[in-house]
Amino acid sequence: IIPTILFVIFSRFDIRQETRYMLLGNTLLSDLIYLLVYTLSAALNTAHLHLPKEACVLLLFLLAVAYCGGLFTAVAIVLDTYIAVSFPLRYIVILPPSRTKKIIALLWMCSGAFSGIFFCVLWTTHSFVPCVLETCSVPVILILTLNGTETVKLCFWVSTTVIFLCLSVIFGCYAILYFKTKHSGIWESICSRASVTFLMHNTVLFFYLFPLLALFIESFLSVNVAIRLQTGILVSLTVCNVLMILPKVLFPFLYGLRYREISASLKSIVRRKQLRTVS
Repeated sequence: IIPTILFVIFSRFDIRQETRYMLLGNTLLSDLIYLLVYTLSAALNTAHLHLPKEACVLLLFLLAVAYCGGLFTAVAIVLDTYIAVSFPLRYIVILPPSRTKKIIALLWMCSGAFSGIFFCVLWTTHSFVPCVLETCSVPVILILTLNGTETVKLCFWVSTTVIFLCLSVIFGCYAILYFKTKHSGIWESICSRASVTFLMHNTVLFFYLFPLLALFIESFLSVNVAIRLQTGILVSLTVCNVLMILPKVLFPFLYGLRYREISASLKSIVRRKQLRTVS
């Protein structure tokens, strides 16, 4: 469904000129890159093919950039909604299409810079273990990171702090929007569009947050409680293969198909009804 929604966004000029659709397309593109790269990594590990160290580092770097790009764009989507509701008359002046394109380019630059600094620190401190990189399995690398050197743990906690700050901005904006609009009448029915949209958005954000909570619990247990390595790898497999993939699977259905223009375009592509003149 992700390539189909991206095709609708980029094939129609009126859709790709709107800020919300450009941000939505950027998020879907980041998720698609992440899913493709992670699937390639899992397929190589299943086939027992050992990648060179440079190729493994590049694969991990692409995963980090794609994940950060999707997360930063999700924050931009929430800020866009906040500006649209709080400043409806000045919205087009604040976020015209030209400025949105610059913001998207800046988001990718920030994702690349953040991931690049993280990998440079690991490379200069020789924290990349050759035997781990030959395996190039993200769950295995993750569990060894939580039990690795102090530099690796510091990078992990800094990255986790940045992600929590992004999620805090998202939840804060949604809370402010709710208190600003709770007396407007759009929340009276539990089945109203505002209530359903708010519930769907928070469901996706919960699944973005839940893997981090699982990693926190795992790291806490590994430091304070002597858990077995097999248990740690099982938790890492669950986080990487299920919890981190689930929000990227739900995002196109809960976000993309909620927009009327996109759903109408998809229905017209599927049905392909021919119009007949009516006298």
